[in-house]
Amino acid sequence: MTIKILAPQLANQIAAGEVVERPASVVKELVENSLDAGASQIEIDIDKGGSKLIRIRDNGSGIAEHELVLALSRHATSKISDLDDLAQITSLGFRGEALASISSVSRLTLTSKPAGQTAAWQAQAEGRDMAVTVKPAAHPDGTSIEVVDLFFNTPARRKFLRTDKTEFSHIDELVKRLALSRFDVSWQLTHNGQHVRRLPHANTAQTRQKRVAMLCGKVFAEQAAYIENNCGAIKLSGWILAPQACQNQTSCQYSYVNGRMMRDKLLNHAIRQAYGERLTPEQQPGFVLYLEIAPSEVDVNVHPAKHEVRFHQARLVHDFVVSALTDALSQLTETQPLAPQQVANTAAAYQVSAVSGGSAARQWEMVPDAMPSAAGRAARSEMVSQSQTRQQLQYLQGQHATVNADAAVKIKTRLLMLPAGQGCAIAQGPDGLVLLDLAASLAAHWLNDPTQAPLLLPLRLPITDTEKQQLLSAASLLQQLGFNILIQESTAIVRAVAPWLRSTSISQWFLTLLPVLQPANPVKSSREILSMLLSSYWLTEAVLLDYFATTLTDSDNWLAVPLDLSSSIQALIQQGQS
Repeated sequence: MTIKILAPQLANQIAAGEVVERPASVVKELVENSLDAGASQIEIDIDKGGSKLIRIRDNGSGIAEHELVLALSRHATSKISDLDDLAQITSLGFRGEALASISSVSRLTLTSKPAGQTAAWQAQAEGRDMAVTVKPAAHPDGTSIEVVDLFFNTPARRKFLRTDKTEFSHIDELVKRLALSRFDVSWQLTHNGQHVRRLPHANTAQTRQKRVAMLCGKVFAEQAAYIENNCGAIKLSGWILAPQACQNQTSCQYSYVNGRMMRDKLLNHAIRQAYGERLTPEQQPGFVLYLEIAPSEVDVNVHPAKHEVRFHQARLVHDFVVSALTDALSQLTETQPLAPQQVANTAAAYQVSAVSGGSAARQWEMVPDAMPSAAGRAARSEMVSQSQTRQQLQYLQGQHATVNADAAVKIKTRLLMLPAGQGCAIAQGPDGLVLLDLAASLAAHWLNDPTQAPLLLPLRLPITDTEKQQLLSAASLLQQLGFNILIQESTAIVRAVAPWLRSTSISQWFLTLLPVLQPANPVKSSREILSMLLSSYWLTEAVLLDYFATTLTDSDNWLAVPLDLSSSIQALIQQGQS
């Protein structure tokens, strides 16, 4: 057999087999082009389910006259230009195949006028010949594309189309997904001359909520809660339906990555895992979720229709979504106050929280256990193992440490010795050697700045009944020390700690700290607790350097005592430093 290059028309029709599955596929490709062009108004006209006519009008940036023919050529695009662009794609389209593929199986007319152009121009292409004709036209700023007689020259493909009603239902569902991804765009959809959807711009929280109600139903809008969670460059936001409100029928299940519609297996698995045993096998979760991540951390060039993506840190993304949604779903469960003395006899989940109004008092909130069975608890424990959590935390901390590298070096030149077990350090001050009381310095700063630092992923620690009682007894003190902890059955979930503790191996020392915090124990002050931490192996020099580099770089913030050492001792110290 002789090897030869395929004719452009045949190559385009082969590509059309991947890109143009049905009329809804055409609408998707053309509307994504409009969004990439910066359109704020999009009108979609459909006749006979899209088999007869698909017309897309927008007020985007338009296409210049001299680029119209090129726009209908295969592998022609304005979205990317080199390999570096492919590694961090921010546009919805980038392949440069859609218009050429669509025009190869239909009669396509493209009319456009950029704002800086005096007149509009129109390009027409039809079927196998692909000959493009260009002529003047009347058109406002923006672009219109008409796709007539889809698959007119490929009858084998045309016979696979369903009824007009079925094909339009796919288009309507697509428009819903698109409209939920871009609240800043107004949408209009008509079928056979009848208006089906009119969605004005939704630039406020109230109007966005109204659009969600229009597209997902009033019941979903009333029973879903808006959530927002982020860690570093990853952010998850959107609406999620409380478990008790989920129905047996599939409701809204829409997910987006950087504004791109997704049917990604990883995200779907993470969402279902977060719901876990909160749902019966018949119930379906409901959600409209938006994942935002650095473009360089996701590869969108893995599926012809761009329905799936590949994350460079797939496990990190998966576990972040599971953790964020698990936390949100726990808070969505109905709550009622519970006295601390009742906790031991109740198989439920508890969370330390401040009483509204800023009161110094504390209360325990009861959340009915969502995973009562042993199998359910095992599944929850397996959700994010401690080793994986530590690896992911180290990844985030590595990013943070890079930012503060210069400051850390400056501090290290002043800290000469960090005597183990002493809670102090010897440093070179402007007037000679000084003894730094690390515990006192840290305690003063800690008490003046009681902020919490959320962990990348909540740390799940298995606990015994005794440890659970110790946590409950020390709840108030733990909150004063900057901890945010949730107890579920036999697991303590550490969600936030004081900023200077985030870089430590919390799983190695947290449970050991509990006996010291009990009311009967004489150790109660933050100063004494810090001394204990600093005198153990729990805090390393690297941890202290990182913290001091970001907070106590000014020597006035250190509690220092001048040292009167002999010259020989000073020489030994300086020799050790070098």
